[in-house]
Amino acid sequence: MPFRIFALFMLVLFSCQNNTEPTNHPFFLGTYTDGDSQGIYLYNLSDGGILSEEKLIAKSENPSFLAMDKERKYLLAVNELDSGTVESYKITADSLLLLSQSAAGGAHPCFITTNDQGYVLTANYTGGNTGLLRINSDGQLSPLLDTLQHFGQSITDRQQAPHAHSAWFAPNGSDIIAVDLGTDELWFSTIENDKLQPAATQQLSMEAGAGPRHLTFHPNGQWAYVINELNNSVTQVTMEESGEYTRGDSWSTLPEDFSGESYCADIHISSDGKFVYASNRGHNSLAIFGVDEADGSLSFIKTGSVRGEWPRNFALSPDENFLLVANQHSNNITCFKRNKESGLLEFVSEVEAPSPVCILFK
Repeated sequence: MPFRIFALFMLVLFSCQNNTEPTNHPFFLGTYTDGDSQGIYLYNLSDGGILSEEKLIAKSENPSFLAMDKERKYLLAVNELDSGTVESYKITADSLLLLSQSAAGGAHPCFITTNDQGYVLTANYTGGNTGLLRINSDGQLSPLLDTLQHFGQSITDRQQAPHAHSAWFAPNGSDIIAVDLGTDELWFSTIENDKLQPAATQQLSMEAGAGPRHLTFHPNGQWAYVINELNNSVTQVTMEESGEYTRGDSWSTLPEDFSGESYCADIHISSDGKFVYASNRGHNSLAIFGVDEADGSLSFIKTGSVRGEWPRNFALSPDENFLLVANQHSNNITCFKRNKESGLLEFVSEVEAPSPVCILFK
């Protein structure tokens, strides 16, 4: 190749490499609006781990938890109020357009999720039940289709009534698992003719006083890990070939020498199934566990400070290079670089955020 042509080729290659646009990861933030927050916000995570606030994109009252439809065209938010509601929004390049609002089925909905068929589940904390709705292809919510009421209580002061804290579509595509902090149970159902039908074995008990709150599914679809708010632990649940669910071992999310007050909040697993992360409010940390690929058991690796107070929801970035934490009481979001081989986290940046509750990448 003549030198002149070679030099031109290298110049073009160098220019292309240096003009590569940085990758940005925008995300929505759900909040509580009893302070400075006004609703749902848009933030951004750069490929270097730098956080920045974009703007308020929807005024809403206590939009504490968020979800998206399968096409990621519409955003869903609960309004965590006495008269709980669900809102749907059309997602545009830099805004949200309110499309519809429906009843959530109970007081103080604190969780929402959807599946590929457009069904929507709410967990109504004070109502102690699960709500069922649908979202259509135009982003419109149906009226409330059904509720499944929980009953019973457990042993602590916060467990004198049912408190549904989350509801999930199981990996098998048919089961619904509702997690109830008030009764220390997982509640199982299916959807039949737009109704919630209790399963033959409707409940699975956690340890008395555990206060189950959220869960995460292993990629193999066989194991789930339930985070227990009140006794600061993670419990393994196995989905047996028979279709039944069994409770396995539990592991503490706190260091052995910790003696203060703390309450678990959220839990996530890496997509390779190697690491489980769990948040501690009070200890203000994330617990990191390794996952045994043979039996799904956990091994405690370490806890690390979230550099904030009261870590509620947290999320892995789409490429899983970073982990973001919503620190509700310190009004900030913190970003940590994630080592995919060791599972360990290293602080990178933070940004102010008003009463942050839920992080959802766009």
